[in-house]
Amino acid sequence: MSIVVTGATGQLGRHVIAALQERGVPAGEIVAAGRSIEKLADFAERGVRVQPMDYADTESVAAALSGATRVLLISGSEVGQRVEQHRTVIDAAKAEGVELLAYTSIANADTTAMLLADEHKATEALLRESGVPFALLRNGWYLENYTEQLPGTLAQGAIAGSAGEGRVSGAARADYAHAAAAVLVAEDQAGKIYELGGDDAFTMAELASEISAATGKTITYNDLPAQDYAGLLAGVGVPEAFAEILADSDLGISRGDLLVSSGDLRRLIGRPTTSLGQAVRSAAASA
Repeated sequence: MSIVVTGATGQLGRHVIAALQERGVPAGEIVAAGRSIEKLADFAERGVRVQPMDYADTESVAAALSGATRVLLISGSEVGQRVEQHRTVIDAAKAEGVELLAYTSIANADTTAMLLADEHKATEALLRESGVPFALLRNGWYLENYTEQLPGTLAQGAIAGSAGEGRVSGAARADYAHAAAAVLVAEDQAGKIYELGGDDAFTMAELASEISAATGKTITYNDLPAQDYAGLLAGVGVPEAFAEILADSDLGISRGDLLVSSGDLRRLIGRPTTSLGQAVRSAAASA
């Protein structure tokens, strides 16, 4: 067997490779493919096969997938270019005759109206049209979306957003990685759709309370109109188009678009998901 993990130089990809090894997959059967392969030197030293690959370079994609049995397509990070980049991987997987391609989509992709979901919906459509056996890993929000902002949150004394009282089923990046690894090593996964999210959904006000409890500093949540929130993000350097997507994503949270109650993540990883409190306390301890 040969399992190819694309986007392996990113944080999720690294977690997936580690999770595959924890599940007993021999290092020589794992291909870590990505642009900055120097970031994978530690895995290469342990016998993982490292392959340079750029989603926009069809030759590098074909080379990375050569001999692949199963492929994890981690969605690209370049919003606006991802559909064509994903198409390159799907085409290469079809040419190679892979037995499974698992794709990291977004929670509730078939029903959400979030702008961020558009490219995921288009990629899911490509997969259905391709004839490649596939599984969908519809990942919810990462807890790290919030905990990695902790220094700034503490400096400002507040969290800003447009999520209202909406609840989000966040989970740790490592939780999603272990779910991906579980699917990649399991049999009969073609056609499966997993809605993945944390066990306990939370509001932004509850996030603020958790940070307050973990740090001893009072943090509040300031709910803003989406246009104002986008302007705030743009004002601190977020590109305007992406700021609008982030504000729109918060509106999605307010509608319940990122609320997941399937229990799929817990079942795949075989344990409770990482809680908001655990993630915040860990981030606060290392801040």
